[in-house]
This record gives sequence, structure tokens and C-alpha cells, in this order.
Amino acid sequence: MSNKVVIFSAPSGSGKSTVVNHILGLHPEMEFSVSATSRAPRGSEKDGVEYYFLSAEEFRSKIEADAFVEYEQVYTDRYYGTLKSEVERIWAKGHVIIFDVDVKGGVNLKKYFGDAALSVFIKAPSVEALRQRLIGRGTDSPEAIAERVAKATEELTYEDKFDYVLVNDDLEAAFADAEKVVDEFLSK
Repeated sequence: MSNKVVIFSAPSGSGKSTVVNHILGLHPEMEFSVSATSRAPRGSEKDGVEYYFLSAEEFRSKIEADAFVEYEQVYTDRYYGTLKSEVERIWAKGHVIIFDVDVKGGVNLKKYFGDAALSVFIKAPSVEALRQRLIGRGTDSPEAIAERVAKATEELTYEDKFDYVLVNDDLEAAFADAEKVVDEFLSK
């Protein structure tokens, strides 16, 4: 069971974090991989809990030091990535790693981990449903929402690069779907 990873990726607002938290609640042998980012914390986010918050300069120096499994520059000076030290920390405990990452990060992680990884793409039933979810969150400006929706439209073209596509139209059905695919992978 150890040295396996489960990757959940989705455009913003697809319900990825909700599904990941549900799966984590059912699987004590799984541990959330905390990503690194150069963006500022939102709301009550804490360093080392939701993300490792780094300055853009710190992030770039870690890139140069080959400290990442994967990373991406999403916007100017806005980086996201998975630190090798985080993977080693979780595997040292004998836990399965669960990733909650953006779409390109998910594709890169699947390439890196190969058959040791299950990659799941979560999508909202439509781009309009996604827009409404982002508005409903109340965490982003209208400009940021427009930027996220445009990015989501592009990210939807990556779904065929994942092992499994989960449509999050009904949350309970999405939970059941995620449980089934994760349980099958972990039992291999």
C-alpha cells in the first residue's frame, strides 16, 4: 500500500477540496500533501496547513535547487508546486499521499509517479455552474472569477489525460464515485 499516491485535480470551483476532505475522512492511512505556493494566504489559511507559503524569490531558489517533484508558474510570480521533502515526509510514515492540485500539476504528478498514482479529474457539470460556484464562495473579485473561468475552460481540455473523470453534479454521488475509484486503486 505504501508509496502510492492519489491525485485529485480540477478547475477552481469544481468541488475538489470538498471531495478530497471526504476521502481523507474515510482513509486514516492517507495523508494530504501540502503544496507550496507563492500566492498570499486567503482568509484564515495557515503556513504548513493549507500551503507552504513562499515568496516568489524563495520559490525560484527552490526550483534552482531541484526541490520540487513538479511545479508550475500559473500567473506572473504565482507559483504552485509539490516539494520532494513533502513526498518523503509522508512516505516515511508509510502513508498514501493524496494530492489536491491544479490540472497541469495533476498531469505532471501522474507522469512522475506513473502506475503508483491514481489521477482523478473532477469537473463541474458546466462552465456556468462553475462560475456560479466561484461567485458563491465570495472570496474572489469579479476580475479574478473571470480569469479563473477562462482558465477552467482551457483546463477542461486535459480531462483525457487522467485515469478517471468524476462529474460533480450531485455531491453525495460524487463522494460515492470517488470512494469507489479510490478503494479499487488502494486494494491493488
